[in-house]
Amino acid sequence: MLNNDRLLVQILLLALLGACAWVLAPFFSALFWAAVLAFASWPLMRLLSRALDGRAAAAAGILTAGWMVLVAVPLVWLGFNLADHIRDANEMFKNFQVDGLPDPPSWLGSLPLVGQNLVELWLRVDREGSELFATLRPYLGEVGNWVLARSAQIGGGMLELALSLVLVFFFYRDGPRLAAFAQSMLQRLIGGRAEHYLELVAGTVQRVVNGVIGTAAAQALLALIGFYIAGIPGALVLGLLTFVLSLIPMGPPLIWVPATAWLVSQGQYGMAVFLGIWGAFIISGVDNVLKPYLISRGGNLPLVVVLLGVFGGILAFGFMGLFLGPTLLAVAFNLLDDWVKNEQEPPAQA
Repeated sequence: MLNNDRLLVQILLLALLGACAWVLAPFFSALFWAAVLAFASWPLMRLLSRALDGRAAAAAGILTAGWMVLVAVPLVWLGFNLADHIRDANEMFKNFQVDGLPDPPSWLGSLPLVGQNLVELWLRVDREGSELFATLRPYLGEVGNWVLARSAQIGGGMLELALSLVLVFFFYRDGPRLAAFAQSMLQRLIGGRAEHYLELVAGTVQRVVNGVIGTAAAQALLALIGFYIAGIPGALVLGLLTFVLSLIPMGPPLIWVPATAWLVSQGQYGMAVFLGIWGAFIISGVDNVLKPYLISRGGNLPLVVVLLGVFGGILAFGFMGLFLGPTLLAVAFNLLDDWVKNEQEPPAQA
């Protein structure tokens, strides 16, 4: 028979935990990113704490300030540059509407098989440009509303990022105590395997962080090469921005697509075609190959499970799923593996 007092305590405890989750629900995303950032940079925290004679609060403050400068300054600068690009694109759109398209490049007609057809298509679009813009005009308001909605989402993301950078200070300062608390809870739940699963989660998150940063570095390097070949001014700065935006899904096209449009506006159609192909298949394409490989490297998960974790996690949870997806599948895979290995064998016959 159940102990009524113990059952009442358990119900009250569950209600209390539910209320706490309700209170913290608006901050789950910020807490998650602060925890991931603190965990990924914990070796820096350890080194800095040793250099400051164990003063964890001072080390946490210095690292948090460093992250704020490293993240906030490029994002603010990127915002101003995006505003300039939008203004330039709007001006180019108006020029096309008034003056029409420029003359087709001479090399376009010399292309084998399709060159003459492309020139005729170019001239046809130029002749019917006013009708095309008149047809598109009713949809421009919808496009504007979509841009405003995305801008509001970006603004909310910036506030969430700012909150994450504040919360990361407390994860730095109280990290060891939080880790000990998590290990104690897991030991109460699953006993001696608690340390194994903590190491599993830590290793999976670390590999995901390495995969994200490694892929971002590769995309930035490839973008820098493409910008230099195409003769884009400020190639180094654009490469650095590509690294920053590679940390979010579909980030690099925000750099190489406007660069390609700028080449078109300058009449450099050959380089525009090159940069468009380079951006679509090389800069953005490497993300689908390199990131899953780096995440699966050094772990015991099959590559197909990692791929499902990465892409399925993003579809299910958004950008957080990039970390949650592989971690959840890794824990589930190892739980099932332990269950199969520890299955009791039938008793031997006498």
